[in-house]
Amino acid sequence: MVRVKAPALRAKSKDELVKQLEELKAELSTLQVQKVTGGATNKLSKIKDVRKSIARCHTVLRTNQRENLRKFYQKKKYMPLDLRPKKTRAIRRQLTTHEAGLKTLRQQKKDAHFGQRVFAIKA
Repeated sequence: MVRVKAPALRAKSKDELVKQLEELKAELSTLQVQKVTGGATNKLSKIKDVRKSIARCHTVLRTNQRENLRKFYQKKKYMPLDLRPKKTRAIRRQLTTHEAGLKTLRQQKKDAHFGQRVFAIKA
């Protein structure tokens, strides 16, 4: 089988990807058997390409799965930890803009009863 390219894999559906993955795994097992039995050297050099192709298939499957999960959890209140943005620990613990803008009951009363003073400036 020829070396597979990631953009070509992204265009395929999940079923096609799984089918191609099975074919690649079967090819890898036959190549490994040929290696043990003393096969031709051009076959042995193909093992690396097949292994890399399998890895590409796994990568595309995983990215598609994560993309679908992100779409699913987009409107939900909570999101799994591995789908949340990483950022830094300090930023993740920072108050949100809503939380930072909240006022205590005491401050609300103070603002309501004692508004901002207006001064007339004499020129």
